[in-house]
Amino acid sequence: MMKHQNACRIFIYTALPCEAKPLVEHFGLKKATRVQPFAVYSDHDLCLTVTGVGKSAMAAGVAYTQALFSPAENPVLLNVGIAGHKDHPVGSLFLIDKISDFDSKRNYYPPLVCTPPCPTADIQTASRPQTDYDQPALCDMEASAFYETALRFTSGELTQCLKVISDNKLAPAETIQPKQVSSLIAAQVFTVKVLLAELSRLAELITAPEPELYAQLVQRYHFTATEQLQLKNRLIRRDVLTLRCKPDFGDVRLQSGKELLRWLDQQLSNSDFYL
Repeated sequence: MMKHQNACRIFIYTALPCEAKPLVEHFGLKKATRVQPFAVYSDHDLCLTVTGVGKSAMAAGVAYTQALFSPAENPVLLNVGIAGHKDHPVGSLFLIDKISDFDSKRNYYPPLVCTPPCPTADIQTASRPQTDYDQPALCDMEASAFYETALRFTSGELTQCLKVISDNKLAPAETIQPKQVSSLIAAQVFTVKVLLAELSRLAELITAPEPELYAQLVQRYHFTATEQLQLKNRLIRRDVLTLRCKPDFGDVRLQSGKELLRWLDQQLSNSDFYL
């Protein structure tokens, strides 16, 4: 398989053409005519792939385009699509913070480092359509495969799922029409852009050189993976605000990474910044 000459930083994956259509139109993407197994649309920075329905199709689409487009370090991967729920109104948008695979019983927890641009929810992914609407979670057929495959190419923080409610008990899945799906996705394009902007900033932060104090503090205190990103972010902000002056811990006695993050937040809030 020949690699594409353009390396994209942002990847969007949809299962259906009608999910992709409003995004392709909004971002002005062009179809990659040399790509045969999947419908792929791209510009210099963004690649959108229509994978087809189901876990196997989604996993194959993610792996194929990641290999084909030779992605830059720490690419952003976003799954945008429809989902069902027993009573959430049609058109509601959710950022997924827990993914459960109905068949394998595995659970995944996409880390949400930035402030979610919409409410969050759990989703259950199954190999067959769930039409009973008897689960408390959203339901779809791709999220778990998307997330599990995407983690092979980037970090969990940069791998997210946005789902628009397309059906519920009052409006079952059998009534869904492609034009309706496109309208539902089109109504959420602004939120998609907001989330992509946040994830892109996070990708730049992850890729940025580590501040001088970062390695010392990580050795001294315990931080979760998410807290390490938060620490790096705060130290970079502090370097900008204080012209790289070293922090004065003075008589401060910090017992944990969480306490250190709170202390840095206080220092940042008290810093004067002038343009």
